Amino acid sequence: MGPHPAVAAIRLAVRRVLHDILTEYFSGTSEPSPHDSERTAPGRPASPLVLVACSGGADSMALASALAFEAPKLGMRAGGITVDHGLQAGSDARAEEVALRMRELGLEPVESITVRVGRDGGPEAAARDARYAALDAAAKRHSAVAVLLGHTRDDQAETVLLGLARGSGIRSLSGMAAVSGADGRYRRPFLQLDRQTARKACMVQSLPVWDDPHNADPAYTRSRLRHEGLPALEKALGKGVVEALARTAQLSRDDADALDTWASQAEASVRDAAGLLECAKLYALPPAVRRRILRRAAIEAGAPAGSLFARHIEEVDRLITGWRGQGAINLPGKVVAQRQGGRLVIRQG
Repeated sequence: MGPHPAVAAIRLAVRRVLHDILTEYFSGTSEPSPHDSERTAPGRPASPLVLVACSGGADSMALASALAFEAPKLGMRAGGITVDHGLQAGSDARAEEVALRMRELGLEPVESITVRVGRDGGPEAAARDARYAALDAAAKRHSAVAVLLGHTRDDQAETVLLGLARGSGIRSLSGMAAVSGADGRYRRPFLQLDRQTARKACMVQSLPVWDDPHNADPAYTRSRLRHEGLPALEKALGKGVVEALARTAQLSRDDADALDTWASQAEASVRDAAGLLECAKLYALPPAVRRRILRRAAIEAGAPAGSLFARHIEEVDRLITGWRGQGAINLPGKVVAQRQGGRLVIRQG
């Protein structure tokens, strides 16, 4: 008798991602297997290490269990990282407990990392920044080829709605990518699976699960969306809202990627010999392409990407489309954009 359908779905999702990672690791091998180590480039470990980021919740525990089951079958090593944000009493003990659970699953190395959460961007963003910084450092420290994250289709739907509420454009609506980070470090195998599948997989395997009280705290925007916003949408529009939002994310990502490519190709054609942006040539481009070029120029000048919103780019865009002699536009990071002699100059103020 095979595994429970939820467990089978979880393992299949992880197996597919591990195959992708192994194929990339062994330089284009299309049918990865443990014997691929014979083709490893000189100086590279024959058995690549993949880490799982595990909070102890149902999503990440299901992911850790599946990784521990699937990785050895492909000749890969599997380890785990848990991050203690220090935001709740007893969080250090819980982190050590999660680390112990991962070791019991057979993961090695396993590490519990304590981080200091700042205040920039609000509590949720600050915690996320601290967590990813810790995961980046751990991946480098252990020479891991990838870090698996347990975000599900439900998380994707919430991310799309948050992007829609911010009104920050099609890139925000594209949600989380299946592959992201430096050199494709982060992989999200569960974006096509719902949260209940992960929870059921834990239940049938008798995996202990910790439910973070922050996930039910109405002080957090995502928590309110999860427990109030999405249920209200499903009540008004019927079941299938989560699946529809996840599809929207993929379609938006495809469109955003195409527009980014167009903007990248068009950028050289709108700069003069000195590298300055020419307003007349920018004006001739479609707004979606032009604004991408403006955003990229602002970031290159020193504006922090996370603080650069659609309204900032719209103000800069008006220097091109609605020019009436207006003054310089102040952007985050002490960056200034102004029009001078038919050129758009974006620099540190």
